[in-house]
Amino acid sequence: MKPGAFSRVRGMNDLLPEEAHHFAMIETAAREVFEAAGFGEIRLPMVEDSRLFARSIGEATDIVEKEMYTFKDRNGDALALRPEATAGCVRAVIEHDLTRGGPQRLWYRGPMFRHERPQKGRHRQFHQIGVEVFGIASPDLEAELLLLAQSLWERLGLEGLTLELNSLGTAEERLQYRSVLADYFAVHRGALEPDDQERLKRNPLRLFDSKSAATQAFLAQAPLLSDSLGETSRLHWQRVRTLLDAMGIPYRVNPRLVRGLDYYTQTVFEWTSTALGAQSAVCSGGRYDGLVEMLGGGSTPAMGWALGLERLAALLTRKAVERPFAVLVTLGDAAEESGFTLVREIRRTHPGLGIVLCAGPGPLKAKLKRADRLRAARALILGEEELAQGVVQVKTLEGPPRVDFVPRSEVVAYLAQVALSLNPVPVRER
Repeated sequence: MKPGAFSRVRGMNDLLPEEAHHFAMIETAAREVFEAAGFGEIRLPMVEDSRLFARSIGEATDIVEKEMYTFKDRNGDALALRPEATAGCVRAVIEHDLTRGGPQRLWYRGPMFRHERPQKGRHRQFHQIGVEVFGIASPDLEAELLLLAQSLWERLGLEGLTLELNSLGTAEERLQYRSVLADYFAVHRGALEPDDQERLKRNPLRLFDSKSAATQAFLAQAPLLSDSLGETSRLHWQRVRTLLDAMGIPYRVNPRLVRGLDYYTQTVFEWTSTALGAQSAVCSGGRYDGLVEMLGGGSTPAMGWALGLERLAALLTRKAVERPFAVLVTLGDAAEESGFTLVREIRRTHPGLGIVLCAGPGPLKAKLKRADRLRAARALILGEEELAQGVVQVKTLEGPPRVDFVPRSEVVAYLAQVALSLNPVPVRER
């Protein structure tokens, strides 16, 4: 890079073609899976009132205290780039009264922002796809949303993900557990690092986020949250697991799984992978039955999850951007004009048949090199000689070398037939 040239902001990454291709593939699969299950897409603003996140996520969380991008606009209003989308989704549901007609199933996608230390699998601008359901209190909702995630993994051909579950009980039971945990750690306060002493003071549950080995050792011996659950929460928790067993979805109960957001109640979960190093969580979520009311709406049970696109893309087989089926090479002005007409015809008739146009000045040899770099299956050559004879030269670039001269009027049908026999890309008929 030349001196004085600009570079990207730390933690804000460019999506180059290969990764963007994986993002688009995941987004397409998600849309198909979600819409088939009755979910509608909602598109939320990236900027919200910063108080929305302080109230929903919790003022004592690292996200609100240390990681949010906040600023004041010209009117002096305190705004924030969204660090997550659930709070904004709840705000939209309340503002537009979306649950007036009954339960609401929504999904979203887009960038989120947190001022964290950039590392593999964790960026300051990152992308999520998520689902949220409002108006269903029964444990079948947990089973439905976990099945939805499982369906997406299967649609993408992903294997090796582990589902971890826990129950936090009601808000009251969770508050009771906070007191139990505070009493337990009171005798160990002096052995905690300063940051963890502050967590203990403000919200003992935040100790589960600690990276301190000493704190984690204390947590291993701490009382379990499950011991604070009442009968109703225990039955809810048991029903979730019974439904998962009935569907054959494997899971592991993790009694230390608390999640980093204060609004969660009842079931919480994470899908993790051992292939991602320290950033093992691919998809996380849970119930938040009190959040709608907390943000000014009526009492509304709700639940959702979000997946990290960067992490999910890293699990997919790393491959080049899908190669085109053919490259059309034109030589000369008249052939170029005919070539544009042919490309337009191919793309309109067979939109799934990848065709790249290589027009403009330059020798044939250089243009065929481009076809090689793109790993195209065929090169279509249209020059003055082919134009005069009313044909297109079709050169095979993979397998045994072969050259065919196909009448111009039959080229589109010929290419579709060859593509179907080789199946390098799906050909969708109109």
